Amino acid sequence: MPHAPRMPDPALFFKSHVFVCTNRRPDGHKRGSCAAKGSEAIRNYMKARAKELGLERVRINSAGCLDRCEEGPCTVIYTEGIWYRITTREEADLVLERHLRDGGRVPELQIDK
Repeated sequence: MPHAPRMPDPALFFKSHVFVCTNRRPDGHKRGSCAAKGSEAIRNYMKARAKELGLERVRINSAGCLDRCEEGPCTVIYTEGIWYRITTREEADLVLERHLRDGGRVPELQIDK
């Protein structure tokens, strides 16, 4: 039986979706946690700064554990699937400006797959 033609996917609602791990494990956990490394403050800063920069159709979200705890605080940007370790406001600005605004990358902050 022939398949019906596939309809095209709708346009993306967000151009980029940024997930910042804000998972918190108990103090002393062997893997650590991104929240214990300051990810909540980074997420809050990125949300506010993205608005200041006028980044359209970019969503900054909290994420549960992204399973890269030892490399954190971790951020992943979709649709590209690019991972960053962001520890300061200055690093967050680099990612917001170079990656999200200008369409480039910040290799010095990228986490290899």
